[in-house]
Amino acid sequence: MKHVLVTGGAGFIGANFVRYLLQVEPQVHIYNLDALTYAGSLENLKNLPDESRHTFVQGDICDNDLVMHLLREHEIDTVVHFAAESHVDRSIHGPAAFVQTNIVGTFTLLDAAKTVWKETGGFAGRRFHHVSTDEVFGSLAPDDPAFTETTPYDPRSPYSASKAASDHLVRAYFHTYGLPVTLTNCSNNYGPYQFPEKLIPLMVLNAVQGKPLPVYGDGKQIRDWLYVEDHCEAIYQVLKQGKIGETYNVGGGNQPYNIEIVREICAILDELHPQGAPHDRLITYVQDRPGHDRRYAMDTTKIQAELGWAPRHDLKSGLRATVQWYLEHPEWVQSVLQQEGYAAWLERNYAKR
Repeated sequence: MKHVLVTGGAGFIGANFVRYLLQVEPQVHIYNLDALTYAGSLENLKNLPDESRHTFVQGDICDNDLVMHLLREHEIDTVVHFAAESHVDRSIHGPAAFVQTNIVGTFTLLDAAKTVWKETGGFAGRRFHHVSTDEVFGSLAPDDPAFTETTPYDPRSPYSASKAASDHLVRAYFHTYGLPVTLTNCSNNYGPYQFPEKLIPLMVLNAVQGKPLPVYGDGKQIRDWLYVEDHCEAIYQVLKQGKIGETYNVGGGNQPYNIEIVREICAILDELHPQGAPHDRLITYVQDRPGHDRRYAMDTTKIQAELGWAPRHDLKSGLRATVQWYLEHPEWVQSVLQQEGYAAWLERNYAKR
């Protein structure tokens, strides 16, 4: 890796990966392509480890001319593709954006990489890594075994269907054209810089403001929670050691009920931010989302056995670090809360449930 194109690198996971890669690869230069939609922000890229090795480009992954130019001009040898619409609720209200970004955008990147790399020496020493989700596998019953890399796809929302389609395109470009690809399917990420439409940051910020903590249904949905830095390390291991054409599941090894996550956040805030305690008095059960998957769980045997990766953070320490980060970064929080459309989105999604 010398010249790396990171798509969606101003978003939550992408920005954390940019920080991580700059730290562990001192010779790498990162070209960060992000459209700066609502979930991406230059605030996420302040105080990088070495800003001289980071070039930000605002643009759309569906812009073929721009993508081709970046690949050629900067002699990109590695693409790490995070850019995606990723919120299930938003996909229910507006699926078209998910089809455009997640399917058309991924196709644009794949085809540009194939074309430019073939024109400039071939595929040797190049890599296209695609970041996907456990949601493509559907929902698990309480006693079902965890998802493996060979679990059949069964997406249930416009979001997961669009990600499933993008996964299939990536594999098709490997099998048809020999494009050197790898894929990771990750579980629910949490940690610093996460946009507060997702469960954990939404609960933290609402609780600090004394607002209701909306919990879908009975709160007994189960997710496998993965601290974002552990995810970044897993992707790096796949880039360095992963076999071309292979998929690796990445998970945190945690399966609490969502309501348990919310109560743990409240307990942490009672200690670290006692104003308004007890915070669990704010928990409010709301109507469940349509087609809400009940349980996800990831079998990470393959990545542990082949690449030696395992998560370093347990859920308790990761949640505490995450809550502490939001409390210590009020300027970042304010930049998000003041964002145009954020309050309207919360009202639209939660107020009438």
